[in-house]
Order: sequence, then structure tokens, then C-alpha cells
Amino acid sequence: MDKTIQLKAKRVLDIVISSACLLLFSLPMAVVAVIIRQESPGPALIRQERAGQGGRPFTLYKFRSMREAEPGCESHEERVTPFGAFIRRWRIDELPQLINVLKGDMSLVGPRPTLVYQVERYNAYQRKRLEVKPGITGWAQIHGDVAISWPERIEHDVWYVENWSFILDIKILLMTPSALLRIRKINADKGPPPDEISRV
Repeated sequence: MDKTIQLKAKRVLDIVISSACLLLFSLPMAVVAVIIRQESPGPALIRQERAGQGGRPFTLYKFRSMREAEPGCESHEERVTPFGAFIRRWRIDELPQLINVLKGDMSLVGPRPTLVYQVERYNAYQRKRLEVKPGITGWAQIHGDVAISWPERIEHDVWYVENWSFILDIKILLMTPSALLRIRKINADKGPPPDEISRV
């Protein structure tokens, strides 16, 4: 299939699935927002600047999983709330990124978006992961996610960029639920999940 047609099909899939999921999960997401607000002061949603396709910055949406910072004090891990740890472990905190997919900042499938300052340090090989839109899930996520090292994730992301096809995206989407369960089981006894800065 022609690559241009595949890219159009990818965008249609992004719009259809993100719209359907936002509608389907609207009530559960509202409940999550209420629990976050009740557990600690602050907004339910946070906004972070991330690097998108080509390194262009965009605003990423997430559910807040940490208490707001106070002078003097706790590490990122210590600020993670009990409910925050739960929504991180099951990636519920990333559901608002469906809005980013609908807007076109992200895709359902692609390398995870990183912080702008990290992209500024990329070498030429690492910058290959910026040739496509960042995604909610991706080739690196179904092959270990945060359980594997950053260099390994880069290898998986670059492989995805170099071998991308619409069929590969479908495969990744179908593999994501089982991969999430498997990886979360592996990490169950490894302490708190990564903080808002280090997790990408």
C-alpha cells in the first residue's frame, strides 16, 4: 500500500479510536478527576511541554499523580499519591492524551513523547525517533516499556520508525493490552513507578 495512503489511514484510525474512547471513558475519567482532587489539592489535569514530530513542542495532557511541590522537601517518588501510583501503574494517567491524538499532536502509536530539553541532547541516531508523531503506545512499550533501559527504548523506537506500516500499528494496538498486563506484573514488586519527569 502506498505510504501516503497508509498515513491517511493512520490519521483516520487515530480520530475514530480517540473519539470513541473519549466518549466511552468520559464518565470513568470524570470519576478519576474527582478522586484526584479529593486526595490532594491541585488540578486534576496537568499540562507538560513535550517534543513532538520534528522536535516541535506541544502541550501534553495527563492526570495529576503527585502532590504539588512544597519548598524544602520530598523527592518526586515521595510526592506520588496512593491513587496516583495506581493510575500510573495502569497508565490511566495517560488517558487525557487521547485529546492530544484527536488534536493531531500525537498518534495512538509512536515513540513516547519526551521533554524538550532531552531532545536537545539527542544525537543524529536518536533524532530518528522524531520523524513520526509521538504515541500513547509503541513498539518500545510492548517490548518492556519502563522495564527496559533508555538505550533499549531508543533502539525499539528507531526500529519502529524505519519499519513503520499501517499494519504494524494495528499489530502494536492489538498487543498493547496483554503487554501492559505482563509488564505491570513484572514491575509489581519493584517499588514506585517512575516520576513525572523521568517517565517518557
